[in-house]
Amino acid sequence: MFRTLQEDRAFIEQKYHDPKGEFDPFNRMAYHGYAFDESTGLSDEEMDAGLAALSDTLQGFSHPVHKARLFAYVLDNTRIDVSAHDYFVGIWSWGRMLSKYVQQPWQQEVTSAYPEATAVLKDFDTAGISYGWVDFEHTVPDWDSLMALGFPGILRRAKEAFAALASPTETQTAMFEGICIEYEAILRLLDRMSKYAEAQHFEKAPKIAACLRNLRDGAPKDSFDAMQLIYLYFMLSESVDNYQVRSLGHGLDSTLLPFWTADTECGRYTEEELSELLAYFLLQWSSIGNYWGQPFYLGGRNPDGSSKVSFLSRKILDVYDKLGIYNPKIQLKVNSTMPRDILRQALNMVRRGNSSIVFCNDEAIERALLARGASPAEAVDSVISGCYEYKVKAKGIGISCTYFNALKPISYVFTRGYEHRLDRAVGPDTGDPAEFPDFDRFFAAYLTQFAAAFDAYLCAMNTLEQKVQDINPSLMFSATVLDCVNSMTDALDCGLENTTDVLISALGTAADALMAVRELVYVRKTATIETLKAALEANWVGFEDLRSQALSCPKYGNGSPAADSCAAGILRFAHDRLDGKRNSHGGRFILELHSARAFIIHGEKTDATPDGRKAGEETSKNASPTPGADKEGITALIRSVTTLNSDFCTNGSCLDAMLHPSAVEGESGLSALEGVIDTYRKLGGHSIHFNIFSTDDLRDAQAHPEKYPALQVRICGWNALWNNVAKQEQDAYILRSENIG
Repeated sequence: MFRTLQEDRAFIEQKYHDPKGEFDPFNRMAYHGYAFDESTGLSDEEMDAGLAALSDTLQGFSHPVHKARLFAYVLDNTRIDVSAHDYFVGIWSWGRMLSKYVQQPWQQEVTSAYPEATAVLKDFDTAGISYGWVDFEHTVPDWDSLMALGFPGILRRAKEAFAALASPTETQTAMFEGICIEYEAILRLLDRMSKYAEAQHFEKAPKIAACLRNLRDGAPKDSFDAMQLIYLYFMLSESVDNYQVRSLGHGLDSTLLPFWTADTECGRYTEEELSELLAYFLLQWSSIGNYWGQPFYLGGRNPDGSSKVSFLSRKILDVYDKLGIYNPKIQLKVNSTMPRDILRQALNMVRRGNSSIVFCNDEAIERALLARGASPAEAVDSVISGCYEYKVKAKGIGISCTYFNALKPISYVFTRGYEHRLDRAVGPDTGDPAEFPDFDRFFAAYLTQFAAAFDAYLCAMNTLEQKVQDINPSLMFSATVLDCVNSMTDALDCGLENTTDVLISALGTAADALMAVRELVYVRKTATIETLKAALEANWVGFEDLRSQALSCPKYGNGSPAADSCAAGILRFAHDRLDGKRNSHGGRFILELHSARAFIIHGEKTDATPDGRKAGEETSKNASPTPGADKEGITALIRSVTTLNSDFCTNGSCLDAMLHPSAVEGESGLSALEGVIDTYRKLGGHSIHFNIFSTDDLRDAQAHPEKYPALQVRICGWNALWNNVAKQEQDAYILRSENIG
């Protein structure tokens, strides 16, 4: 399909790290790939020494100017590459080298200023109650502005806005100076790269040089310019400015469509040439190898309700499929007006093993944003800003992120608030559970423990949020957003709505554990609270019969009215704790059913629980059931999940669905998958993704990893190769697959 990519692909896969060497995808920026021309810039050691010396001279400067000067130093001195084997440029210093001179010490200044709040965050993380951070990881720039203005236009607009301010404050002046320093450095980098490309003599060089000159001088003129701009903004923001970029365009198809159409109509490029450029573009993120995956979304709706799906949406899926990659990951917006063929195209990819596609209910996103105060026009033109999170385009930014373990408060009912990892009480004394007359009293104690932990953690995080803008000024990002520019205000300092993102983990396992208490102690009366507590303290050793009974109790994910109602009640309780509250920046608390790796991290720190789960084992993730608990099929699973009030999840929710390959074979299988999507969407579910496995295949892959080098597994909001997943996690997938056929 691609003229030159076959011979170039192996080279691109070595651009960011050695794919055959040891590699940590959690710390992907700590690596280099093939060597760059040493004459183009400094080594890592020279760069670090220069940054240290410069940073020393900048003490006392405003944080925006201090950071911007270091940013400029990196761009002015990094080695660069323009390769005969790639259309996209190379930047050597992509390891967040500024961090130890600005973000880390400034973070320490803030945490030192609030020792009590910092101690709460540390203790709760140690205990496995919750963990979080001030957030620089879920930004989506205003791609519309970037495409219309380009880097020089963004700078020009900032200068015009600052000139219009009657009496700028010191804060506004510092922000303006920082933006100018960074964007002027970007233009110098583009000039340096374009001249380097002009000096090369390989076939791709003139095209690359022309592209870089276009971006140096103005807005992108064609599809290649637009893709190069997206890539460059991503690399500079993520790798130097320390802000993740969580979508490639405002819908990659919608952002590229006008350029692509113009290119083919005027004969600048053929469809085949553009498809090849797109393939090179997508391979950049595949080669970077971020563990979390790099998202982009497709589709959506126009204000009149018509679908945004175009021929380019289909083309992107087709190129992605032919490349056989799983990163970047794709979010497909699904709605009632989308053409059925693109849904079937994506589902066909999924059932063939490409599980890096998540299906996002466009109508649910719109409802969520309307509930957060968006206008109908803003809600329909939504941005997906992470694994599943939602934003109004260029109108909001998260300032902190908290993962709360909904299972942990059950332990504190038994221990009356005591946490053995800290050797002290962290929750209130809710009384001796052996004296509770009924399950309602136990459940009330659970909610009391939940509320105490939930409120304490968010209060501490809210304290640190006050200074989030001091830790990492958002210069590149804020400059793209008109509201920030007009007020010359950092997006993190109320330039936009500043939301506090609260993510609930282990909801399904919490419901299961509560159901086990209800059944064993108060309904069947086969155990007392004292006996159950002894079993948990023994990690079920010596209580195998009781554990067997616990495992047979009603479980969330099987259409059980009692278990589903319990999960729904917990979600409502969390929502009500946040409803109407404002954070330290006047923004909303927004709730999400998303676990990332909390189902592992919290599981490791949570003792045995009444549902039969042993200490350290995984908990449920996202809106999904406990691994192995859903035994009644996909219909019952969807019925359970959609009993949750999805309107409470104003920042998203996702279901992890597992199916047996035999269930999706042939035309009938594809139609069945369509039916799952339609049912889930019509019942109000937010997002859904799939793992399609047989138990035999997974067991064989575990025993013979060399036979399955390309087997993918959907982890939570991203994909990983099966062979890169820890055995304990593999076992959880095998356990769940045993119950689906």
